[in-house]
Amino acid sequence: YLAEVAHQSDWDGIVACHQGYITCTTWNYQKTSMGAHKLRPEEFSKHKPIDIYATAVDITSCGNFAVIGMSTGQVDVYNMQSGIHRGRYGKETAHEGAIRGVAVDGLNQLVITAGSEGLIKFWKFKMKDLVYSTELSSSPSGILLHRDSGILGIAFDDFTISVLDIETRKIVRTFSGHHGRINDMTFSPDGRWLITSSMDCSIKTWDLPSGCLIDCFLVDSAAVSLTMSPTGDFLASAHVDDLGIYLWSNRSLYSLVSLRPLPADYEPSLVTLPSTCPTQDVDVSGDEEPCDEMIEYVSPEQLGEQLVTLSLLPESRWKNLLNLDIIKKKNKPREPPKVPKSAPFFIPTLPGLIPRYIPPEEENDTQSKVVNLGVLAQKSDFYIHLEEALSTNQYKAPLDLLKSLGPSNIEVELRGLAPEGGGSVEVMLSFLRMIGMMLSKKYNFELAQAYLALFLKLHLKILSSEPKLLEELSKLSMQLEETWIPLQALFNQSLCVLTYMKSALL
Repeated sequence: YLAEVAHQSDWDGIVACHQGYITCTTWNYQKTSMGAHKLRPEEFSKHKPIDIYATAVDITSCGNFAVIGMSTGQVDVYNMQSGIHRGRYGKETAHEGAIRGVAVDGLNQLVITAGSEGLIKFWKFKMKDLVYSTELSSSPSGILLHRDSGILGIAFDDFTISVLDIETRKIVRTFSGHHGRINDMTFSPDGRWLITSSMDCSIKTWDLPSGCLIDCFLVDSAAVSLTMSPTGDFLASAHVDDLGIYLWSNRSLYSLVSLRPLPADYEPSLVTLPSTCPTQDVDVSGDEEPCDEMIEYVSPEQLGEQLVTLSLLPESRWKNLLNLDIIKKKNKPREPPKVPKSAPFFIPTLPGLIPRYIPPEEENDTQSKVVNLGVLAQKSDFYIHLEEALSTNQYKAPLDLLKSLGPSNIEVELRGLAPEGGGSVEVMLSFLRMIGMMLSKKYNFELAQAYLALFLKLHLKILSSEPKLLEELSKLSMQLEETWIPLQALFNQSLCVLTYMKSALL
């Protein structure tokens, strides 16, 4: 059976074929009952043949049409609202053998049919003309189309699976590994996985981009039907001689799961079916090996010493350091905020017949504007770390502290390094050495540029009058040239190639 949610509230949205019957039935999801129409060819409206029956059905994404394939090889189209026959593909039959599968693309442009003689045919949905036909390696047992990505899964009688791209009409993947008839297939919502069930009681997950088997497990009874939820969080399965529908959760959504290919000698474990019985305390995961768990990879701060690496900080932390004074001027309020006057509990009124309130008297604001300078005189954590780095030569602690601050706090910290701000020349020298360490290791490259630019802007007069600081600045200048000149050459080369690709007539 096939279902479509479009127009399911207006008319029947489910069509089903039955084993050994030529008549296909419609079903209504809203009423949870059988629909009003019985779909079968007009020539068999008066009598029911014994050896002719419906083998495959599909419903269009719009919910207006149903495509039905027969054991004789004919493929018919019916209207779901009225049940009227709307046409047939081919002159008499679409295939010489029995129809093993039909599929309609998402735009109602193509109808894909598979015959037992080993042919896949593409038809125009509206004109009923044959567009393309290709021969398969063996007889197909069923097909499944993922409409969003345009990939077609084909199951064969020799227990293999192929994936066909309906745009190029070529086989792009071939999978083998089942040892029994393939009962059903389903795609993940994003089209990356193909999940198959077989009579060998196995359920396998194939990764289409890599073309590998990434998951396999066994169940007690073979799964005859599979489908995945639209959000990809659950897999629903129905099994032989079992009336229940079982749900399997997708572990990749809530835990780290390795999607590497399973080894050739992998032996799947037997997993019990999910149950809601409180007396059973069975671990659904079974005896799973911890090798499936993927270790979380933490990228190092510097991949290689020869590489120039940027930090992971957002641009708002460092890009506007030189323009903070302009930003503060633009954001400065036009007038100081007014403090709301406290209202009395009982508002006084004037005596008389008409109640009137006494106008409030203007009070002089005598709030003190004196700032406690004792707090500003204390040494900050960044200042203390820079002092300690003069003896230890370890600048990771002050750098990490500076990276955690915002632009305004960074400016305050750098202003406090000067002697008139409570700092010293030695601490300013320690800051320059920290920048030199960042340039030598070639990481946090943009932070080193931004911090150094703000430092030069704030303390240019002091730097020009201190010989120690001038000597350190000359070393930084050489380091900047050694790092920036090769980097600028690479930038210019890339920009030239990009400009040529945009302008040249290729």
